[in-house]
Amino acid sequence: MVKGFELFPKRYGMTPYIFLAYVILPLYHIVNLNGWRAVMGYCALLLFLISYIQLYKSQSLKQDTVWLTTLIGVIVIFTVFFSPYNLLLGFFASNFIGWFENKKQFNRAVSFFASVLIACTVWIVYENGMSELLFFAPFLVVMILSPYGVRSMMERMELEEQLNKANEQIKALIKQEERVRIARDLHDTLGHTLSLITLQSQVIQRVATHPEKVIKAAEEIEKTSRSAMKQVRELVSNMRISSIEEEIAHMEQILSAANIRFQYNPLQNRLRLSALQQNIIGLCLREASTNIVKHSQATECIVTVENCDSTCQVRIADNGVGMSDSEWGNGLTGMVERLALIEGELAVEADKGTSLRIKIPIVIKVNEGAVVL
Repeated sequence: MVKGFELFPKRYGMTPYIFLAYVILPLYHIVNLNGWRAVMGYCALLLFLISYIQLYKSQSLKQDTVWLTTLIGVIVIFTVFFSPYNLLLGFFASNFIGWFENKKQFNRAVSFFASVLIACTVWIVYENGMSELLFFAPFLVVMILSPYGVRSMMERMELEEQLNKANEQIKALIKQEERVRIARDLHDTLGHTLSLITLQSQVIQRVATHPEKVIKAAEEIEKTSRSAMKQVRELVSNMRISSIEEEIAHMEQILSAANIRFQYNPLQNRLRLSALQQNIIGLCLREASTNIVKHSQATECIVTVENCDSTCQVRIADNGVGMSDSEWGNGLTGMVERLALIEGELAVEADKGTSLRIKIPIVIKVNEGAVVL
């Protein structure tokens, strides 16, 4: 075989080659003939093979129609001039008719094919008697119905292919979302810790003439850096869960290092939040504290947690320079996206400082007839 030459496209596998075995049927009725009938038979057989190959390679509806019509015409020639049993070659045509994607063209092809089969069967019965009808009738029905089965199979295969493509796209989107999540977690977690290290480094510069204070500040930096390494490991292992209490403690630490007075007004009643809700609120508190230290120029920050109807509200207020809607960066955008996962909302007020109000719904649980928040 010439390198690069393909009799049939590779995607069809060995099936087209296997069906070529049925060419033995018309060939059997030709090999013993002489004269013009033999020439006619071999020419028809060659045209049949060409049509059969081209139907596998055809790439347009017009080509499909031409080669399919040629194939049916050759089958009629074999049936009328050589043997009525060559009508069984119609199974080749019924297979290709099922490939028509356009429903209108498909119905036209089935109608034309059925008309040809019926006409050939009538001619066979006329020439050989009614006994032939009993033999050909079952095959006739199967050949007419086969295109519908093939079409159904092709549609199913197409749907499976579309499903596989959709699954691949979903996998790609999941990977992309995971990258965004990791980037957001790194920003929220390490941004907070690195800001703290920066502040502690500035403290060392201010107390450079006091060795005891320098040593203490250096110990704090070491402690913070070890905490950062631990956070990275937890993020990589996807096991990082941050509670509100932990983040309040971290928030007080970083604000105190920046000489910002911190006040926390906790909820008096027990707050029942899921681990996911606590984690997302904790990350929002972390991002808020980082923004206050970097941008607010505030001297005071107050965090208040309260219940309002069936929601939990967390308010983070500072007395800094405030901000406008156009100043929203990745941090606030990430907070909105995270809160959306738990149907939460973020509102920003910039009047005499900045106030962030986080509101999330609380799932009401019923325990022995009592409603508990």
